[in-house]
Amino acid sequence: MENRVEILAVVGMSGSGKSEVVKILTERGWARVYFGGMIYKEMEKRGIAITPESQQEFRERIRAEEGKDWVVRQAILAVYELARAGQRKIVLDGVYSWTEYRILKHEFPGMMRVVAVVVPRELRYKRVGKRTERPFSEEEIRARDYSEIENLEKGGPIAMADEYILNDGTLEELGEKVRKML
Repeated sequence: MENRVEILAVVGMSGSGKSEVVKILTERGWARVYFGGMIYKEMEKRGIAITPESQQEFRERIRAEEGKDWVVRQAILAVYELARAGQRKIVLDGVYSWTEYRILKHEFPGMMRVVAVVVPRELRYKRVGKRTERPFSEEEIRARDYSEIENLEKGGPIAMADEYILNDGTLEELGEKVRKML
């Protein structure tokens, strides 16, 4: 890439507050590359109804069919498009797997930092159960955790993050932690 860009990859388990961190960053002018959007777009293209169950199944299936790097290849193209358009601060929303992490670190050496949003599991489960959009029961979120860790290798990027944000307080406190990190 001719002109350097700053890339933040936000990782974390479901309900950790990744979307809130990304929202704070986009409000500060960061361009967003949404990995889930790649999945939604492909599901729509194939005529698959988008539900929490179909999304999880398709996310795993597309990686099995097209390779574990399918989503990240789409995201890399989006990053290059944004960079060509002059964007210098890009947030990657939804890095899931160890494969994606390794590819991104190789593709953007010295330009990408990984930020893991973490929260005590019981608090995360409580928050996910109260969501208005995509709420999960404790049993459902526990099953999703296992699936994401075992099938998508989600733990690796969290373990190897460059920075951690403990999201165990209010949204205002989270915003302050993000501002301090920047």
